Amino acid sequence: MSPIQIYKKEYEAVLLTCFLIKCFHFQVSSSFATGPRQHDGTFYEFRTYTVKPSKMKEFLDLTNKNIHLRTAHSPLVGYWTLELGGLNKTFHIWKYESFAQRTAVRTALANDQAWKEKYLSQMLPMLDKQENEIAYLVPWCELGSSEKDGVYELVTFNMKPGGPAVWGQSFKAAINAHVKTGYTKLIGVFHTEYGNLNRVHVLWWSESPDSRASGRHYAHEDPRVVAAVRESVQFLESQQNCLLVPTAFSPLK
Repeated sequence: MSPIQIYKKEYEAVLLTCFLIKCFHFQVSSSFATGPRQHDGTFYEFRTYTVKPSKMKEFLDLTNKNIHLRTAHSPLVGYWTLELGGLNKTFHIWKYESFAQRTAVRTALANDQAWKEKYLSQMLPMLDKQENEIAYLVPWCELGSSEKDGVYELVTFNMKPGGPAVWGQSFKAAINAHVKTGYTKLIGVFHTEYGNLNRVHVLWWSESPDSRASGRHYAHEDPRVVAAVRESVQFLESQQNCLLVPTAFSPLK
């Protein structure tokens, strides 16, 4: 074989290698990036209200009476009070199909006299603080629901920078390992887009705080869970969880 033929063979091999690397990179990125969810436009707004301690009952009664004025504009996914992991707080999730829809909803609410007079003007003085985040469901998760009443656990993971392309596969394995134990039900895995970045929220449903506690102790002894968590934790900066109790008007019970 001549030097030219050898060079040609080596050049073709390099091109093939580059092509395979690009294909692999594309597969990893497309599997774990939030792109597919962002492309279809659907996102979720997480809102946390800190209520003045003496006003919590009054706040919930007022909201229960007037929440229909708000849900007439966009769908409510769930509405909870924090039982553990924070006091005098409510947490709620709203679904939007696009940022344009959210803008239109905010404009409509600003012009809704019933909403402003019957609810907003009375509710705002009861609050100490409002916080919000925008999040997408990760591509491998669909929003779940509960078949019966229970409690919810919101676990918030602050991940090392790099996004799902870096930690997505091991994180997914850890979530699936917990799902397979059967002690709890996965409602959704959300990756923040606005707010604190490199953050993942995982929402779980359990029959009761006691069933969640006993199931979690069991899971910690499951070698599948231990191995999956050990792999995933290398990408973790910190985590926090809270126990949520659904309100009477929450779609997720």
